[in-house]
Amino acid sequence: MADVCPSRSEPTLSFTQGLILGQLSVVLVLAAFIKFFIFGDPPSPEVVASIRATDRRSRTLAHKKSILSLRETNALQLVQNPALNKKHVLRPGPPTLTIGSILSKTYYKVDSHQPESLDWFNVLIAQTIAQFRSDAQHDGAILSSLSKALNGTARPDFLDEIKVTELSLGEDFPIFSNCRIIPVDEDGLSFGTGKAFDANMATREGARLQARMDVDLSDMITLAVETKLLLNYPKRLSAVLPVALAVSVVRFSGTLSISFIPSNPSNNEPAKMIFTFLDDYRLDFSIRSLLGSRSRLQDVPKIAQLVESRLHRWFDERCVEPRFQEIALPNMWPRKKNTRGGDETISDVERSMSKTKGVDIAKDVREEARKEIEAEAHGGADRVPDSLRYRHRPRADEEFPGAGSMPGSMPGSMP
Repeated sequence: MADVCPSRSEPTLSFTQGLILGQLSVVLVLAAFIKFFIFGDPPSPEVVASIRATDRRSRTLAHKKSILSLRETNALQLVQNPALNKKHVLRPGPPTLTIGSILSKTYYKVDSHQPESLDWFNVLIAQTIAQFRSDAQHDGAILSSLSKALNGTARPDFLDEIKVTELSLGEDFPIFSNCRIIPVDEDGLSFGTGKAFDANMATREGARLQARMDVDLSDMITLAVETKLLLNYPKRLSAVLPVALAVSVVRFSGTLSISFIPSNPSNNEPAKMIFTFLDDYRLDFSIRSLLGSRSRLQDVPKIAQLVESRLHRWFDERCVEPRFQEIALPNMWPRKKNTRGGDETISDVERSMSKTKGVDIAKDVREEARKEIEAEAHGGADRVPDSLRYRHRPRADEEFPGAGSMPGSMPGSMP
C-alpha cells in the first residue's frame, strides 16, 4: 500500500513581506515612544502641584496615625503591666520652667494672639543673602564646591565630567510673614487640635514651642551644567552625546517650622535647633535642556519632568515633615576665646609701653656709663676696664658717634 504524504501548507506571507512587516512594527513603536514619551505635552503645573501636595499630605497623615497608634499600644501595655509604670517614678520630673510658664511670663496667648509680621527679620535675612551673593562674585569657592559635589564618587561611568556653565543666585529676597507660636509634643504634634490650649497638657517631657511662619520667594536662581553621555558598548567610547541642562527655581512658597530643643547635660547633648517645612509647600522650576551636537533636541518635556521629579524627591527626603534638619547650637555663656573687638588697640598700647620702657632703660645705662668714664678720666686711667666695655652691649637701634666709642664719650676721645 503506497504511503500518502500529507500536503504541506504554504506560508501566507513570504520572507520579504514578513521582513517589511517587522520593520514597520518597529518603526511604529519607536514613533509612538518618541511622540508620547519624549515629545508628549506635559500636564499643567497646577495639576502636577496638586498631585504632589496630595501625596505629601497622605504621607504626613499616615505618619501621624502611626505615632498615635504606637502611643495607644504603649498606654495599653502600661495598663496591663503596672511594673512598667513604676519606672516612670524614677525619672526626673519636668523642668521648673515649663511651656505654660514661658507663655505666661512672655504674655503670649496661643489661642488669641494674632500672627506677627517679620519685617525686621526680612531686613536681616536680606542683608545676609546680599553679603553671600557679593562674596560669591569675588570668590570661586562656590563653583569649586559645586564641581566637586557634581563630580563625586557617585557619578556613573556613562557620564563625562560635569562642568558648571552658569550660576545665578538671583536678585530678590524671601519674604517671611504670618509668624505664630504653637505648642507641640515630643513628636511634633499639636496639643488638642481645634481645642483651647491647656498649659497642663504641655508639662510632660519633650514638649516644646514651635514657631511657624510663611515663606514666599519669587526669583530666578539658576544652575546650568553640561556633560556628555558615553556609550561604552561594544567598546569604550563607541558614541558620545553632548547634553546641556539648566535648572532655575522660579518660585517657592510654604510654611517653615522652627523649634528649640534644650540641652541634656546628663547625656552630653547640646542644645539644638530643628527646622522643617510643612507638606503644603509649592516649588516651581524652569528646566531647559539641549541634546546633541549637530541635530539638537531642545527642551525635551520628558527630561524636564524627570529632573523636576528628582529635585522634589530630594527636597522631600531632607526637610519636609516628618523629616527635619537638626543644627547643634554652641554654649551661650560668654567665653574668652569668643571675645572680639579691641584686640588691636590693646596690642598697640602694650607695644608702645614696652618701647617707651626700653628707651628709658637705655638712657639710664648710657648715663651710668658716661659717669664711670668721666670718673676714670679724672683718675688718670690709661684704658677703660673691660668690665665697663661689656657692661652694656650695644643694640641695633642705638647709633654711636664713631666706631669703637663708648656711649656718652666725646667724639674726639680715644679708648
